[in-house]
Amino acid sequence: MNTSVEAQASILDVVKQVASAAVVVAAIVGFYYFSDVPLLYRVIGLIGGFFLESKQEVRKVVWPSREETTRTTMLVFAMVFAVGLILWLLDMFLFWGVRFLTGQG
Repeated sequence: MNTSVEAQASILDVVKQVASAAVVVAAIVGFYYFSDVPLLYRVIGLIGGFFLESKQEVRKVVWPSREETTRTTMLVFAMVFAVGLILWLLDMFLFWGVRFLTGQG
């Protein structure tokens, strides 16, 4: 059962890689094909296409609720404080150990 799923995934991966290579080749050919067009217009076309695709992708995003965002932010603050406290204690003990070993404390 897992073998067929892995085989399908690997075939799909190969198809994606071939499609990516085709896009790169098309971009290189397009770059030289439109070489007589001023660079400004080529850049505007590229940025315009990027913004259109970005707009479509933003529509697909599932945004978290306000409660999820608040909970995640508080968790990040708590973890930063905990790790900061642990690093401060470790630094304090290492400093104390170095002072003890060098005879300065």
